[in-house]
Amino acid sequence: MVERVIATEEALTVIQELKASHGALVFHLSGGCCDGTAPMCYEQGEFKEGSVDLLLGTLDEDIPFYMHESLYEYMKHTQIIVDVTNGMGGFSLEAELGKAFLTRSRPFTEDEERELAEIH
Repeated sequence: MVERVIATEEALTVIQELKASHGALVFHLSGGCCDGTAPMCYEQGEFKEGSVDLLLGTLDEDIPFYMHESLYEYMKHTQIIVDVTNGMGGFSLEAELGKAFLTRSRPFTEDEERELAEIH
C-alpha cells in the first residue's frame, strides 16, 4: 500500500529518541512563509490541528502527520519524505538535539495515483 508520508531511517531514529523523552508526538507541515517545508514536531497536545489541516498518515506507526490543505493541493501528487539533518529546527522538538527535520518529495507513479484514488 502506498503511503502519502514516510520517514527515512535517520529521521525515524531521531523520532524514536524524541518519543522516549517526550512521549506521544505529532507532526505538522504548514507551508507558510516562516515554516516553509520544514515539518514541525510537537508533543501531542501542544499542537491543535485546525479545520484546514489534513491528516496525511502516520510516522513510526502512531505519530499523526498533518498538512495544511492549501499545501496539500500543491503537493497531493507527491509522496512526502521526512528526513533529518544537523542544524537547528526552530520551535520543533528536534532542535534540542541539534537536528532539523526537513521534507523531500517524489512524484507518485500512475499506479500509485490510481491506488490512492481508490482509497478515497
